[in-house]
Formats: sequence, structure tokens, C-alpha cells
Amino acid sequence: FAGLFSFSQKIYTLVSEPLRRFLPEGTSMIATDVASPFLAPFKLTMVVALFLAMPVILAQVWGFIAPGLYKHEKRVALPLLVSSIILFYAGMAFAYFLVFPMIFHFFASVTPEGVAMMTDINSYLDFVLTLFFAFGVAFEIPVATVLLIWIGVVDVEYLKKIRPYVIIGCFVVGMVLTPPDIFSQTMLAVPMWLLFEIGLLFGRLVRKRGEHPDDQPASDGDQPPATRQ
Repeated sequence: FAGLFSFSQKIYTLVSEPLRRFLPEGTSMIATDVASPFLAPFKLTMVVALFLAMPVILAQVWGFIAPGLYKHEKRVALPLLVSSIILFYAGMAFAYFLVFPMIFHFFASVTPEGVAMMTDINSYLDFVLTLFFAFGVAFEIPVATVLLIWIGVVDVEYLKKIRPYVIIGCFVVGMVLTPPDIFSQTMLAVPMWLLFEIGLLFGRLVRKRGEHPDDQPASDGDQPPATRQ
């Protein structure tokens, strides 16, 4: 955080760019609170610092739990952990580069005549952080799907059977996690559905590998180091 603090204004400028490009000529974002010009970039910098530190935090968690895992568990758990980090960042990038421009272009195009679109910097920050988190979590669906299949909670055939309910659930989650407009809800729900299908595909592959004979925990070499004598 200390290293990023001096760049807090530039970070906020970068994050606000998807909205500012669609603001009418001669208008700008505004600060309705006295401390907002300082607090909004400060808050954003704290969040960015946390997101950037997340791989290091998860690496420490992995170093703590890895000694207690079997080798065949590590072969699945480590890729899932790495994938969860990559997918979370991918979800945020998807929101920033694709969803934000489409949403803000839509909002700007439907602004009533005589209304000046001048968004408060705090309101904008809350809006985009909500969407960043929502899309980051949504992109974890393949990891969650594979994990549930791997540990045997559900199987692929059952998930295929309940696919219609999953699609409905994606739109319900989109309503809960995004601001109350149908556009951003749909932009979240559709990728969630597609990611669920990707999770089914990889879940099927993981399940087949789990049934392979060399995954049977028969030898002492497959014992977790923490319990090995």
C-alpha cells in the first residue's frame, strides 16, 4: 500500500477512464463531499493493494496446508488454487475492458435531454468496486464446479440435469451482485452460465483422472508428509 499511495490519483484516473470517455463534452466527474478528492483515491488504492497482495497471501496459505495433502490431492488442488487467482483477475479485466465501456455508453446514450451526466467520484467508486468483485467471484464458477465434482458432492450428469435451474440462478445472482439495472445483470449472468459449462467440461476430465488406477492411494509414497512415519 505504501508503494502505491503516491500513485493513488493516477490509479483513480485509470479506473475512471471507462466512464470519463463517455461524459458529455464540457462536463466532468464531481466530488460532493469535502474529503472525497482524497478519500476516494485512498480507498481505491487500499483495495488495489489488497488485490495485488492476494497471490502472496494464498501462497502462504498453500504453504501451510500443502504438507497435509496426498500427492494426488496436490495434483488437483494446486492447479485449482492457481486457476482461482487467474480467473479472479480475468473477471476483473473482463469487467474493465468489456463490461464497463458497454454499460457507461448505454447510460450516456439514455440520459434524458437537459440532464447533465456528472457522476460523483464516490458513487462511481462504489459502483465499479461492486462490479469488480461480482465479476471476479463469477469467474470462479469453473473452479467451484470442478471442486464439487472432484470431492464427490455432485456428478457431471446431475449438473447437466439441473442446467435450466443453474441458468435461472445465474440471473438471480446477477440481480443480487450487480447494481439494479438489467444491462449489468445480463452482462454478469451470461458469462456465469458459460463459465459453468466450462466447469462441467473440466470437471468431467478431472473425474476421469480420479478413476485412473494410478490414483489409488496404495503406496506409502502417496501419504501426506505430515503423517508419514
